[in-house]
Amino acid sequence: MNKVVLVTGANSGVGLALCERLLGEDPALQLCLACRNMCRAQAARAALLASHPGAQVGLLQLDTSSVTSVLNAAKEVKLRYNQLDYLYLNAGIMPNPQFDVKAFFKGVFSRNVVHMLATGEGILKQKDSITADGMQEVFATNLFGHFLLVRELESLLCQAGRTSQVIWTSSINAQQSAFSLEDVQHRQGCQPYSSSKYATDLLSVALNTHLNSQGLYSSVICPGFVMTKLTYAILPAFPDFLWSLVMPLFWFIRMFTNTFTLTPYNGAEALLWLFHQKPESLDPYSKYHSLTSGRGANHIQPRKMDVDEDLSQSLYVKLLELEHGVRKRRGTE
Repeated sequence: MNKVVLVTGANSGVGLALCERLLGEDPALQLCLACRNMCRAQAARAALLASHPGAQVGLLQLDTSSVTSVLNAAKEVKLRYNQLDYLYLNAGIMPNPQFDVKAFFKGVFSRNVVHMLATGEGILKQKDSITADGMQEVFATNLFGHFLLVRELESLLCQAGRTSQVIWTSSINAQQSAFSLEDVQHRQGCQPYSSSKYATDLLSVALNTHLNSQGLYSSVICPGFVMTKLTYAILPAFPDFLWSLVMPLFWFIRMFTNTFTLTPYNGAEALLWLFHQKPESLDPYSKYHSLTSGRGANHIQPRKMDVDEDLSQSLYVKLLELEHGVRKRRGTE
């Protein structure tokens, strides 16, 4: 049977680049673009069909910040498909980033310039907001909405005699220092993106612990430093002349560090690589990094994550409790 692949956040950036590359590898697969903005999703589908005529590309409206949207989308997926082979959890936001220009130029001439540019540490702070469900928006979009989607689709992901892969787009910005088990939604902090991505790493480990025996395998990737709409949105006040100075710097830095993948195509390398792997052979404690050499050659590298299994299980329990509360309020449990 043809493989069924669902990608969240598929209308632009790394998600769209992944879809393009997947169809180039396997034109017969059934591909579902799960996106919040359907106009952009339709444009993405048209672009994919233009380069891959006859491809099976479906659209699904999904806003992972909304419990209602996630539940409705999961219901639709179960009506359309009898199986789900790959679930790429790629959608994510970094809202209202505040950029410290002074710290940026100070850091550019320091020994920590690569780390600063790759992670945003010291130059970025984010101001989170609250969703209609009363959750922190970054937590809901990047983590809980995806967790709820996996829970809803377990009947398609966990089938006898089959294996499936759940693949999370994490970040080099996933920092343990930003995460607190006592504040999983990061209501009290100013690094909600970093917290949510570290929680992603933890949750992937927990999913493997609980669901490997049912054929579901979870992996985590880092796309590297990629210039996407999310990246450009971080620097909304940068004039064109400053970009003309910054971009050559990024390309120069890539001569010395392979984490500067820069393009969505390069950033999708690890996501595509996992498509070809036997999930049983993967290390659940490794994050698979997309890397690009100074000459532009792509490769991947597994790197051990700074995660603790007990902490991952504690987070899993907290998410189950939150799910229980959400369903109870909705009267669906």
